Amino acid sequence: MEDGKIKFLVVDDSPTMRRIVINALKNIGYTDIVEAEDGKDALAKLYAEKIDFIITDWNMPNMTGLELTKAVRSNPDFANIPILMVTTRGMKEDVLEALQARVNNYIVKPFTPQVLKEKIEQILKTL
Repeated sequence: MEDGKIKFLVVDDSPTMRRIVINALKNIGYTDIVEAEDGKDALAKLYAEKIDFIITDWNMPNMTGLELTKAVRSNPDFANIPILMVTTRGMKEDVLEALQARVNNYIVKPFTPQVLKEKIEQILKTL
């Protein structure tokens, strides 16, 4: 994957939070971005178009980010898509549960665009 050619899927039930993440992505050079308002919407987007990287909230109605992660990891077509969890859930047990579900990395809100950039770069280096 080359920088700027990665298609991101930003999943959050809060339009404001999606906007914050999308603006941060654009500021660090990523412009190919799709939005979803929950895990079910995200799965529909995954089936509809090629997504390279998922940034998801944890707490959402209909399907949580953790449920989305498990669904993505159990589908051979999507299992290798990097997932970055961005959430208010910062307890050690939460981070452990997300990592056990096989998210690639984890950010606790609030965060800075620099932190988002560093986490994305860390993930991309491992691919």
